[in-house]
Order: sequence, then C-alpha cells, then structure tokens
Amino acid sequence: MQVDYIVVGLGLAGISFCEQLRAHNKTFVVFDDSSQKSSVVAGGLYNPVVLKRFTSVWKSDEQLNLALQHYSDLEKLLKVTLDYKIPVYRKFASIEEQNNWFIATDKPKLKTYLSSAIIANENAGIKADYGFGKVLHTGRIDVSKLITSYKTFLNSHNALIQESFNYDALNVKKQPITYNNINAKHIVFSEGFGVTKNPFFTDLPLSPTKGELLTIHAPELKIDFVLKGPVFLIPIGNDLYVVGATYELYDLTHNTTDKAKMKLLDGLKSMISCPFEIINQVAGIRPTVRDRRPLVGKHKTHENMYLLNGLGTRGVMIGPYVAKQLFEFIDNENPLDREISLSRLN
Repeated sequence: MQVDYIVVGLGLAGISFCEQLRAHNKTFVVFDDSSQKSSVVAGGLYNPVVLKRFTSVWKSDEQLNLALQHYSDLEKLLKVTLDYKIPVYRKFASIEEQNNWFIATDKPKLKTYLSSAIIANENAGIKADYGFGKVLHTGRIDVSKLITSYKTFLNSHNALIQESFNYDALNVKKQPITYNNINAKHIVFSEGFGVTKNPFFTDLPLSPTKGELLTIHAPELKIDFVLKGPVFLIPIGNDLYVVGATYELYDLTHNTTDKAKMKLLDGLKSMISCPFEIINQVAGIRPTVRDRRPLVGKHKTHENMYLLNGLGTRGVMIGPYVAKQLFEFIDNENPLDREISLSRLN
C-alpha cells in the first residue's frame, strides 16, 4: 500500500488532522486500537472563556472559527448531528464575582462572548442566590458519536487499521517510510496519553491528568444550558446530565474511583437541590502539558516524522487549529506558531 501519510491515533487530534488531509486530497491510513479514552469520555464543550478567572482562551477567535466550520463539515460528511448549540451559565458565588464579571465584559477580547446582564435564578432545583453570567457562542460536540461515526467512515474507505501500532516495525531510515506492507511519505503520531509509550518521542513535558465524569438522571432539573460552578453540569437529553470533571495527577489508570465520585457529588450538591440518580461513571487521561500549550512539530532527527499532541482539556476547540498549523508546516513549510512548536523545548 502506498499513501501520503500514516496517522497513529484517532481522537480529536487525529480526526482533525485527517480532515486536513482529506481537504487537500492526500491519501492516508490510520492506526487506532481504542486504548486512549480522553476524547471518548470528554464533556465535549467548546467555550472561548476561562470561567475560573474570566479571561479569554488562547487564540479564542481563531480556534472557534475553525472549530465551528470543522464540525459543520463533519456533520455533512458523516450525516449525523454533532454540534449542539447551548449557552454556558456561570454560577456566581458572591457579589464580588458579579463585579468581576462586569469588569470582564468590558475587555475587548471578552465582550463578544460575555453577556453583561446578570440572570436571576428561577429554577427551584438550582442553588444560585447570586444568579448567573451567560457565556455566548458556546456549545457541545458529541465526541463519542464523532469518533464512532468517523471510524465507520474510514472503514468504508479501507483507511482504518484497528490494531496497536508496533513501533519496532517502523523503518524511518529510508524514504519512503515503511511499516509492514505500507509505504508513506510522512507519519504523524496523535496518540494522546499513549505517546508515553512512543520510543521516538521521549522526555516530553507532559503532565497528564486523569479526568472522571458522572452521568446522572435528574428529571426535575429541566435546564437547557450548561451550568458551571464547582463542576460542569451538561444536559445531554432525556433528563440526563454529564457532571465533570476531576483532575488527578497521580492515578493515571482508566479505572473509576470512589474518591472522584465523591468530589463530583460534593460539587454537584452545592449547585442543585433536586433528586438525581447516578447512571454511569467514566475515566480518561488527558494529554496535558506543563505550559498548557499543545506539542506540535517535527522529530529532531527523522525528517518525515511528526507529533500532534497535548491538546489537554480544550481539545474540541484547539484540535482543528493545531491540525491546520501542522499540515501547513509539512506541506507548505509554513512556520509553526512558536507557542505550540516542539522547537520551544530546545
């Protein structure tokens, strides 16, 4: 088999890069063994505002514009609904937080995304004496449906190999790159946390974090917005809500824990007063980086080997942006943004 690219990993980063390849008529094959769960268990929110500090997300305008078009194109390609437009309501804990919100709404980078009106709480099932601030241009991507549907699409075009990638079988000393019976001009690793097992990219400044989510059934809650307080509460239909997420630095397994469940429940109970039932609990490992920027670029010695990783907690928004950057770097020799480039580590 002769292709332009081998792509290893099919989470948000891998899909975003594959869409760049399709848009430019490049041939490719993807390896994925479903071992990485961070994209599958992601809440899927896209939100251009850091709600803890009321600041703008890095390159929020560029990221959001690319992401919205990306998911719209994928909906047409896959014939599924992926993008659910839904506002985010930030629960205020005090008058001081209300004042800080008003200050933030006047900032040039935030005024497009923050409503200046304080929304009073009229839902008996929510505890919010100081009301909410509304974030605009937000939504939720059904990431699980995206990955499942995209795998089906790739399968139908014989472009998906569902097995673990064997690094020992890769020969990058000659051109083209060879892997078993596949010849390729380039290879891109987008393995998420799985990159920790990749012998070609070691000593990366990864600081992976485990995240756990709950799904609850709360038939009396009846909200049509994402509620952000100590935790996120995300409606997903049929009176079901996702509650998330935790940040664990030391237990980097995919096992769910009682510790995380209790932390999420403590946050949830500080926000709502109506009854609910826990339906599910899931865990995944986010490929977060110490400086909170992705890891994108070329291997130090292997000319046609590349990395697309470190999307962290905002993969839905940042994935299309960094994938475009990497493709243009490879195909057009456009320089990468210094803040995401592997060269910043030298």
